[in-house]
Amino acid sequence: MAVVASAPGKVLMTGGYLILERPNAGLVLSTNARFYAIVKPLYDELKSDSWAWAWTDVKLTSPQMARETTYKMSLKHLLLQCTASSDSRNPFVEYALQYSVAAAYANFDSDKKDVLHKLLLKGLDITILGSNDFYSYRKQIEALGLPLSPESLATLTPFTSITLNTEESNGETSKPEVAKTGLGSSAAMTTAVVAALLNYLGVVNLSSLSEDQDQDMTGTADLDVVHAISQTAHCIAQGKVGSGFDISSAVYGSQRYVRFSPEVLSSAQGAYEGKPLEEVISEVLKGKWNHERTKFLLPPLMTLLLGEPGTGGSSTPSMVGAVKKWQKSDPQRSRDIWTKLSNANSALEKQLNLLRKLAAEHADAYQCVINSCSIRKTEEWMEQATEPRQVEIVKALLESRGSMLEIRNHMRLMGEAAGIPIEPVSQTQLLDATMNTEGVLLAGVPGAGGFDAVFAVTLGDASSTNLTKAWSSHNVLAMLVREDPRGVNLESNDPRAREITSAFSAVHVE
Repeated sequence: MAVVASAPGKVLMTGGYLILERPNAGLVLSTNARFYAIVKPLYDELKSDSWAWAWTDVKLTSPQMARETTYKMSLKHLLLQCTASSDSRNPFVEYALQYSVAAAYANFDSDKKDVLHKLLLKGLDITILGSNDFYSYRKQIEALGLPLSPESLATLTPFTSITLNTEESNGETSKPEVAKTGLGSSAAMTTAVVAALLNYLGVVNLSSLSEDQDQDMTGTADLDVVHAISQTAHCIAQGKVGSGFDISSAVYGSQRYVRFSPEVLSSAQGAYEGKPLEEVISEVLKGKWNHERTKFLLPPLMTLLLGEPGTGGSSTPSMVGAVKKWQKSDPQRSRDIWTKLSNANSALEKQLNLLRKLAAEHADAYQCVINSCSIRKTEEWMEQATEPRQVEIVKALLESRGSMLEIRNHMRLMGEAAGIPIEPVSQTQLLDATMNTEGVLLAGVPGAGGFDAVFAVTLGDASSTNLTKAWSSHNVLAMLVREDPRGVNLESNDPRAREITSAFSAVHVE
């Protein structure tokens, strides 16, 4: 029986760069853009020859990139041997596979290990699929002569083939192989693969996670296993221990996040120093994962929008490296900027939490304010407040905007000092125009910044439509991405079949 798991992409609203160091926090929103992993047996029956009992076959398919990679996997050492060209190897999936199987061996007694061994001898057939939102399809839309609009994006077939970057680029901010939008495809993919494998192998049972699960941060023992294995695979695959917010949001959903101490992965970093992988992963699972995560959502009647400026994305690792280099060379100024940036991040978080509180306690006043402000420029917002409670709500909205402007200013200063385009001039012009649009509360460059998609938070439905049109006039493609607070999830079937059925039903209804 096939197991299908999905994990969301993310938008880091606050905490860019600071989130690399404890105890700095970041606000990360998970989205409706999801990566899917489908795991099923490669063969109907076990192989009978004795050689096969020591090895099993693995097939990894990525239909969107027209790639298929086959491996032999040692069931003793859990090492992978690629049986074809290594050009199409995916280290994130490879480590996700090795560590998930190691977790099964580490958790099972001898009887369960026998069952696991026989299951593995049927081979593993793994397929990975990413929502279109993870990738740039501007060129395809332009080639079709369609306008740069969400409606044009919606006409694309789900899981459309991905166009590779062919432009020459040099320097530390070189474009990645695939034109991405900055939603964290590698983290979502790694998490989806780990969740599907761990569920398929019987290490965890994710069937209790409903599609409308409330992001309660308690009672998540199985998710904690998915998190630990996903973080380990992702960090080892990228060659460094990152902050981990992208994996955490892929597993648990939208949250306020403080990173784990990197030491928890020291055993995994030395995994090939003679210790069996099964023992290494056992240590990882028993390690002190001291990350902090608390529930965080946008206040009601607010919408997350992303706009793709069409510049092909940025290399986050090289930008992070440049900031770290600057910190060492100018510790005094870097501390000053980081302190101010941290204060601005905290101020925005405080105002957004206040707005959620006001929405819960004074729903009518809150809705009235949001509706009024959604069709007006910022300078007109206070004029619409006719009673004290409405004034309090508008003040919180304006304080939020002020904090966002401070965040952007300090991010720009950091980029200039480090010699990297955290908020490039083109993005500054776009964000200024965005924040001057009626009903727009916030706008910024998510995460590490650069040339990825920008984000905006709008008030009510009318302002989302206004911003989509405004972006189009600036040659910016408004994406279909929205906030979705859910984390990792088990799906009932192959997402391609579901999408085709949905499309057929929509046509039939019309």
